[in-house]
Amino acid sequence: MFSLGSWLPALPGLAWGWALLDALLQGLVGACAISVLCSLLKVYLYIQCANDPERQAEKEAMAARRPLLEPLQVLALTAVLALVGSRVAALVVLEFSLRATSTILSLGKGAHSSQLYLLCQYSLGCGVSCGLTFLLEGAPHRSWNLALAAGLAGLLALHARRLARHVCALYELHSRQRYCGVCILLLAAGHGLPRLLRNALAVTFAVADLAAVELINRDFLSTGEAVRFWTPLSICYTLLVVYMQEESRQSTGRGAALRTVLVRMGGLFILLLTVGRWSDILHIFVSLLGELWCLLYSGVLLESCCRQDFAQQPRLDRRVGSGSEETSR
Repeated sequence: MFSLGSWLPALPGLAWGWALLDALLQGLVGACAISVLCSLLKVYLYIQCANDPERQAEKEAMAARRPLLEPLQVLALTAVLALVGSRVAALVVLEFSLRATSTILSLGKGAHSSQLYLLCQYSLGCGVSCGLTFLLEGAPHRSWNLALAAGLAGLLALHARRLARHVCALYELHSRQRYCGVCILLLAAGHGLPRLLRNALAVTFAVADLAAVELINRDFLSTGEAVRFWTPLSICYTLLVVYMQEESRQSTGRGAALRTVLVRMGGLFILLLTVGRWSDILHIFVSLLGELWCLLYSGVLLESCCRQDFAQQPRLDRRVGSGSEETSR
């Protein structure tokens, strides 16, 4: 067995070239993960809209064909994730994990936030990149492993995108006529897609969090350096989570999501000005572009998730109210 670089002579520029190739492959795996998430969420939301006569406008907006924008999204995210360093990617992953945990704990029993699936897009890509960096560090066939992972991720993303196109074009016809096995399966078990996504994201971010902590700690030569970094980081993350919890209660939608991204990246920017490196500052701006691109690309899905979460709240309030009345009796 040989690595990709073993077939060529050891020239000074080749090491940089293979490192760039590995970064692009890692970015491609992360971009494909984001694409799979968006495609499966689109399938779920389209089915929900198809079953609700009041959401036909949302259904038509999701069914609109954008053949050039979908490959462009994968290419853009591949470039962004390849440019972002492992240190900033790890910070993005830890920040989102803390924010997601706080949001889930603040929700009522039986409730879930559909918006989290879209707000985690860029963090998911960073998490996949961090996980691959940690798991393949020092591997003798790193480039081959990344190429295999990129191929499998691309195949999965392609099939997920085909599924979304099939559902948007033919789900209503096939579900009525009981003609297509895929559509019949989605008709019977499509409500379980959010649970599938939650479990997959929980496993992914659990691995990514462990990798992120290890990638950050490996840069410190002593415990004192680690304490000087983690102390302001913990304070910054706590303040960000408190602010964003209040912001999410007051407003929802794309505007609130964009403001949240600006606040998060601004907080990390100020933090890294004091305890980071100059390269980290550049990577923060690249991460801001990645976050904004993900939100702008999935704007239709984000608006649909906001409406769904808003419609879900009265049902939960009525359920809690009836439960309290039974308890009082």
